[in-house]
Amino acid sequence: MTAKKWAFEDFHPGMTIDLGEKHVTAAEIVEFAREFDFQPMHLDEEAGKASLLGGLSASGWHTCSMLMRMMCDAFLLDSTSQGAPGIDYLRWKKPVLAGDTLKAASTVVATRASSSRPGLGFVTVRYSIVNQRGETVLEMQNSGMFLARGAAA
Repeated sequence: MTAKKWAFEDFHPGMTIDLGEKHVTAAEIVEFAREFDFQPMHLDEEAGKASLLGGLSASGWHTCSMLMRMMCDAFLLDSTSQGAPGIDYLRWKKPVLAGDTLKAASTVVATRASSSRPGLGFVTVRYSIVNQRGETVLEMQNSGMFLARGAAA
């Protein structure tokens, strides 16, 4: 774990991490929905247009999954991450429609060393995804667990 770029002590309140961009296609929306969220507005353009969402839209869980991939690519896979104890809050603010390009960022809210496990710390992060129109489509906050640099796994 010591060769990883991101360890507990590398995170500081106020720091931001750009998570990059993701273009969302109709095909991937339908593929995810067929497997995990079989609702009409996620499977069919006309059903999506007839819904409150206004078009073929990604499931909220699909949007979360895209955020997770962006987090992994940006920093988690090169970190001492030990997972997370849960999510503090999650809000789907606007629909993610086929053809949208999403941009995600994270901001560290707080850090604290574990009182029961030496070498482990909690990093609370707020995530935001906006579409190409600058509209926020998702907000999320959670704490992740990270080993301190040099700590044994």
